[in-house]
Amino acid sequence: MAVYTDVNDEDLIAFLSHYDLGGLLSCKGIAEGVENSNFYLHVEAGSFILTLYEKRVAEADLPFFLGLMEHLAAAGVTCPLPVRNHAGTALGRLAGRPAAIVTFLDGYSIHHPDAAHCSALGEALARLHLAGAGFGLSRENSLSVGGWRKLFEPQAARADEIEPGLRRLIAEELDLLERDWPKNLPSGVIHADLFPDNVLFLGDRLSGLIDFYFACDDAFAYDLAISFNAWCFDAVGVYDEGKGRALIDAYRRVRPLSARELAAFPLLARGAALRFLLTRFVDALNVPPGALVRPKDPREYLTKLRFHQSIATARNYGVDA
Repeated sequence: MAVYTDVNDEDLIAFLSHYDLGGLLSCKGIAEGVENSNFYLHVEAGSFILTLYEKRVAEADLPFFLGLMEHLAAAGVTCPLPVRNHAGTALGRLAGRPAAIVTFLDGYSIHHPDAAHCSALGEALARLHLAGAGFGLSRENSLSVGGWRKLFEPQAARADEIEPGLRRLIAEELDLLERDWPKNLPSGVIHADLFPDNVLFLGDRLSGLIDFYFACDDAFAYDLAISFNAWCFDAVGVYDEGKGRALIDAYRRVRPLSARELAAFPLLARGAALRFLLTRFVDALNVPPGALVRPKDPREYLTKLRFHQSIATARNYGVDA
């Protein structure tokens, strides 16, 4: 979440007139995240999140994202529910951007998750994967292995500004992953961005999953590898075996992993680390002037990538195969 596009009161009030939400009480920008412009919206009907979709989110993909949230909510996943307007649609336009309102979920993000949080996340992620079955729309993962080189090459000449030798490291990693990337693993709808700031807790209880704007169809184990990278390392990038084991064991209790998925997991984790290294690298070099956004440090994922390069099998993560 972030704010790239400002919204004036007159335009917002006109936008809200198409909904049965009552009058505007307040609207405040949310600084966290990097993708869209988000606002905490307080109206007479209660609290909601208003999102304006920015350049990385293709407008043609929005029916997939909004429909998926409705599908998952109906299947029992606690996630934001899009609010439909008088015309019965969940998508409108505001300040020249596609825009939607979704319900607000109580809870807060855990900045330093422990093994119990990782266990709760593993169970929730597996349930999300199962709940996605039967969703009628599909979306290719444009930020999987086939899209990484296209993301990197326009900025490649500046890679060593982040870390000396980074350009060569990424080029070599792309060659390896494009050659060896696992194929035909169990697949379906994945979240693809289930970081701690997209998971809400109330005390020790996981209270909701948010921000589905990278959701797509891809391998379930790759989605697990993304969360593994995001949840199972400490602040300086050291792997925490207790967290990793808690996450994967909880996931497997709900949706068992096949032998092929476990065998592929080190490479999937390596690819997931490269994916976020690349997008953070590009974002750090391309923050629009005046945007209310804090780019995340790509070097965090460089450290994780180097760790995964040393891993041969899932057992090296402390996971029982």
